[in-house]
Formats: sequence, C-alpha cells, structure tokens
Amino acid sequence: MPRQSRLDAPGIVHHVMIRGMDRCNIFRNNNDRDDFLERLSVLIPETGIKCYAWALMSNHAHFLFRSGKVGISTLMKRLLTGYAVKFNKRHSRSGQLFQNRYKSVICQEDTYLKELVRYIHLNPLRAKIVDTANRLNWYKYSGHSAIVGRRNCDWQDIDYVLGFFNKKRGEAKKAYIRYVRDATAQGKRPELTGGGFIRSHGGWAEVRSNRPGSHLKSDERILGDGEFVANVLAQAEEEFEVRYRYKRLGYDEEYLTNKVVNIFDIKKGDVFSGSRRKPVSQARSLFCYWNVRLLGESMTETAKYLGLSQVAVGYAVDRGEKIARTCGFDLKTDFS
Repeated sequence: MPRQSRLDAPGIVHHVMIRGMDRCNIFRNNNDRDDFLERLSVLIPETGIKCYAWALMSNHAHFLFRSGKVGISTLMKRLLTGYAVKFNKRHSRSGQLFQNRYKSVICQEDTYLKELVRYIHLNPLRAKIVDTANRLNWYKYSGHSAIVGRRNCDWQDIDYVLGFFNKKRGEAKKAYIRYVRDATAQGKRPELTGGGFIRSHGGWAEVRSNRPGSHLKSDERILGDGEFVANVLAQAEEEFEVRYRYKRLGYDEEYLTNKVVNIFDIKKGDVFSGSRRKPVSQARSLFCYWNVRLLGESMTETAKYLGLSQVAVGYAVDRGEKIARTCGFDLKTDFS
C-alpha cells in the first residue's frame, strides 16, 4: 500500500514520533542527547513552531508540536538530517539512522492535548529510565522537568500547557503534577498514536452502536472525532487542489527556473552554479520556496534538481518565503 501524504497547516497540533533504524539506538549517550536538544533550541525559534512536550529515549523520541507558517516537515528534515550526519561522524558509522519517515499524527487539541503531554512525559517512567514519579521530575531529557520547574527550556512553551490546569502558575504546576501521577500505572496507549477516535472507542462497530445514524470519518494520520477528521481532510484537499491547479497551468521546475531567472536578471546556469552572489542566492531561495511549499515537491527532489543538500534546501525554503513576502513576489505574476 502506498504511504499517505503528510497533513499539515498553520496552527495544527502534531504528535511526532521518531525511531531508530531496526530499533537501533539514536541516542547512545548524553552527548548525543545534548546535541539533539541544541539543534531544537535553534530550529524551534527559527521556524516559529511551538513545542509543548518531548521525551528522548534510547531508540526513539516523542514530541508535541504546533506548526507555524513553517510546516512540521521542514523542522523535522532539518533536525534529523543534521543530527544524523553528526551522529554518524561522532560514532564512526554510516548508513541510515532513522527508521523510514518520522511519524506525525494531527491531534484534536481540546480533547487530546493534555492527555498527550502526560503520555509523552511518562515515557521515561514506562521505559524504566527513571523508577519513580519524583525522579521523573528531575529527568533532564524530557519536557516534564521544565514544566515542574526543575530545569529551564527556553524553546518549550510551558505557560500554554500550564494554562490548561490553572490561571495561577503555582497552582497549575501542582495540578499538572497530580495529573501526571494519576496516570503512572497506565501502560502503552496505542489509541494516542493515530486513528485515536476509532481505536479508543473499541473499533467501528462500537462507535456505530453508540452513535447510530451518524456520519463518521477515520484516518490514521489524525487523532480526533469524526467532525475534526473531516475538517482536516477538507483543508488538506483544498491545499492539494491549489497545487494541482498550479501544475495544470504548467508550473513545474523548468517554469520556476525561468521565472526566478527573469526576476533577478541572472543567467539560467547561475541557478545551478553554486554561486553565493546575492541575486543568485535569492533566486535559488525563491525557487525552493515555490517548488516545495506551493507545488508540493519534496526537498529531496528539489535538492537533486539544484545540486544542493536537503539541509541547504530547508534553509533556502525559509529564506525564499521571506523574500516572497518582503518583495511581494507572486507565483502567478508575470515578471518577464
């Protein structure tokens, strides 16, 4: 079965999971974990993405993100590619580090955000990395310790999470700690890792018996009730239609290349030359932004076309968005 495309839009909450290839350790020691967190501390502010919860284990990790103008895929590609290159060099290894793509499940916020924060932050306790809830408060490699005030984490949005528990910060921390401790005996929660509405209600038969005559939708990429799933899919379909219209008009890589060449008055070969001259760099950045964000092409294919690395394309997409917004460049405008 072909894999489904990513779903994303500004403001959507995602439960993101990464795992090592063949369950190999992606964090062998604290130096690895510190390197990973240092990268997050740079990328989270740069992308404008919000982080509400996270936990680093040995062979996997969990995160709860809210996408901004920059999608989750941009963050994850830059994060995982850069980390994997450094990890392989540090440990004298080669080959793929992460298992397939990262997994991302869109979450219905009002129903699942608190549950997911708790579920993610209890991972070290479930895995017996720490043996008590009190020790969990001090575990350095989970967002839980930042929420309870045991360590600082500038890139984690602590106040938003505490706001679900009480308006007063001190009372909110106490309520949050109680909320987490109440679930310490819970085991794995498969209903929180995708298709949660159906799984958590015991399957389709049980759902239909409880809601006779109702129209429901389910999707493994979405954790929420039928109406929420339908709305997310409709938004994704609308985005797909926009991309399809662009491609139907003949907007492809060749078209974009000619367009940025005309805008910045450079030669076509300059786009592929690796030159760092400002007009050339801006042309490549605008190309990357339009090709990835508007046409929906992958960073991998974009990198191959331009002769760049995926990491370089990720940065270029961000720069290109700023250039398009600042200069008012529209893909449909004729600059010839």
